[in-house]
Parts: sequence; structure tokens; C-alpha cells
Amino acid sequence: MSLIDALNWRYAVKKMNGQPVEQDKVDQIIQAALLAPTSSGLQPFKVIVITNQELKEKIAPIAYNQSQIIDSSHLLVFAAQENYTDEGIDKVFDRMNTERGLPLDTTDAYKNQLKGMILSKPAEENFHHAAKQAYIAFGIALAQAALLKVDSTPMEGFNAAELDELLGLDKKQLKSVTLLPLGHRDEAGDWLVNLKKVRTPLSEFVIEYK
Repeated sequence: MSLIDALNWRYAVKKMNGQPVEQDKVDQIIQAALLAPTSSGLQPFKVIVITNQELKEKIAPIAYNQSQIIDSSHLLVFAAQENYTDEGIDKVFDRMNTERGLPLDTTDAYKNQLKGMILSKPAEENFHHAAKQAYIAFGIALAQAALLKVDSTPMEGFNAAELDELLGLDKKQLKSVTLLPLGHRDEAGDWLVNLKKVRTPLSEFVIEYK
């Protein structure tokens, strides 16, 4: 199946059937998120994987009781860093150079320039930048799920502060950004399953300068 076919197949599932998704498929979806491009390769976010049913039931009211939270096989939480740090940037570049067999100071000029730009900005601005990077990975994970015929529901409808408190994300200097329940559609119970996918016509969507 091509990516276009997969994206035509997928939709934001409104009702899942509670059946498990094979772990190897979940692993591929997470690997796709891991391989997503990020600004300067900083990867300023984490993917939290939740399968514990009691925890999902606690999360449900935080997500306005959307049933996909409870009925999903795996709930992925994309959480961005609250801010960038000097040590965190060093860690990224040290790993990069070590794995490439290069001296640690190989990228110092670029790294120090990057630090000068990022670390001088307010924490809130840096969090929004990190959240944008998380969304790139989120979109790629969603697409990989579709390629594997794994249903998903992209969710912003939740109380991030309450979820962060429940998961203890503040202790990890993280803030939740978006949720991605993974599972299988309930063919009989989902009102959206057989409705036509509707998008803006391509002629209106694309603006060309020739």
C-alpha cells in the first residue's frame, strides 16, 4: 500500500474495539517517530507509551471522556521539553560525534552558535519550538500507523496540565502536547467509519508561483 492509499484509508477513529495491536507494529510506529526530522537534530520531546488499563481509565476524564483512550491498545503521549538546556544540547552533539567516530569538538562552532540563539530565548518560546518538533514526529507516527493498517485518533482535546500532573511529567521537565491512541476501529459502533473522506480540492489547496 502506498502512503497516499494509506492516508485515504485512515480517518480519526471515533470508536475503537479494544482489540490489541501487535507489538511489532507499535514498535515500527515508535521507530518512525524516532526517525522524524527535528531542528538541528535536537529531538526535544519524548514518546510515552501507555498500556496500563487503570492508568488509561484515569486519563479518560482528563481527555473529556473520549472512549478511544480506554478502548485503545496503546496510548502514545507526545511530550515536549519545557525548555532547552546547555547540558541537553551538549548531550545531543556529544552522542552525534561519538557515534560518527568524530572528536567531540568537531561541531563546537555550530553548537555554540546554536546555543547562543536558543538559550537566550524565553522558556515559553523554546517550549513552543520543541512542541513543533514533537508534532513532526506525531504526524510521521500517524502515517506509519496508517501504512500498517493500525487505526489511530490524533487528539488535542485534553487538559495538558492535569495529564502532566498525573504522569509526573513536570519532574522530567516535560509537557504533554498531543495524544495518539492506537487500536482497531469498531466497524459497528463508529458513526464515521463509512463516511466519505472530504478534503479541500487540490486546486484550492495549492498556490503555485511559476
